[in-house]
Order: sequence, then structure tokens, then C-alpha cells
Amino acid sequence: MILINLLPHREARRQQRKRAFFVGLLGAAVFGAVIVGIWTFVLQQMTAAQQSRNDYLRAEISRLDAQVKDIANLRAEIEALKARQKSVEDLQTDRNMPVHLLEDLAKQVPEGIYLTSIRQQAQVVAVTGVAQTNERVSEFLRNIGNSTWLERPELIEIKAANVTTAGRDQRRLFDFSLRVTLKRPSTPADASGAASAAAPRKTP
Repeated sequence: MILINLLPHREARRQQRKRAFFVGLLGAAVFGAVIVGIWTFVLQQMTAAQQSRNDYLRAEISRLDAQVKDIANLRAEIEALKARQKSVEDLQTDRNMPVHLLEDLAKQVPEGIYLTSIRQQAQVVAVTGVAQTNERVSEFLRNIGNSTWLERPELIEIKAANVTTAGRDQRRLFDFSLRVTLKRPSTPADASGAASAAAPRKTP
């Protein structure tokens, strides 16, 4: 017997292919959604981990900034204390400077020289006087070069002058002016040590 299919088979196949296409499309969409969901979850986890690291780094940076600020404050306090200490040491040293200056000048002045004025401005001392000869002034400068408290002697002026003595005699003397610098010890202990070294020792 011959069977003849009178149903619209082509339309049925077309409907079947359409259903298969939509099923495949739906499966691809679901698969893509799953992939996107997984990737989004991974990105969220990575973002959360990075955010946690960023928060940790910000907290550490804030802590280090506070420590750096504390260190800067400590350094400023240390510098202020050093400045105060130096001021006190300078005051202690300068308090005895006039005594050392007069004592040292009295030791270094040779015979034949008479000092008429001594003026101190900061560490510079201007000295004027009268000498019998030029050689006496040169000797005075050499003595200052070996002084404990004086340094860098500089002759400013020397000129001849006629002086009338008490016996109405005319004598030829030399007016001179020079400049010296006071030595500042590095510490008050050095100053006391230099003073004790400069002081004459008593023999038993």
C-alpha cells in the first residue's frame, strides 16, 4: 500500500527549526547571563579586596603622617632647646669676657707702651695707645698672636707725635690704634679650662 502524507511537512519543519533556534538562543542568553553574573561577582570580589587594601594603605599613611608630624615637632623642640642652651652658654662665656680681656691685655702689653682706650663691640676690640718706638708696637702685635683670649691683631694706624713731659721736655712718641678679636671658647667648660690655664700657678 502506498502512503501519501498530505500534511504540510515543510511548515512543520520550519516550525521545528524555529523552535530549535529560539531554544538555542535562550540557552545562549542564559549561558551569557551566567557568564556575566560570574564575571560581575569576580569583579565585585576583586573590587572589594582592592578597596580593603586601599583602606588599609590610607590608614597606614595616616598613621605614618602622624608619626612624621610628631618627629617634626620633636626636631623643632630639640632645635629650640639647642638654641636656648647655646644662648645660655654664650651668656656664661660673655659674662667673664671683659675680665679675660683686661687680664690678657695687661699680660701682652710690653714695656714702653701705654694704652689710652679700649672699646669692645661684639667680639671685636679696638685698642689705642702710645708707644715709645715702632718696635714696641710690633712686639705688642706678636704677643697678641700668642694670646689665649685674643687673635687676629690688625694695626689700623700709627703716627709720630711730640709729647711734652712734666719736666717741659719734648719727647717723640707714637700714637697707634689696632683691632683684635676675642676668642670664643666652644663651651663654658673650655672657657673655664682656658682661664685656669691662663692663670699663674703658685709655687709651694
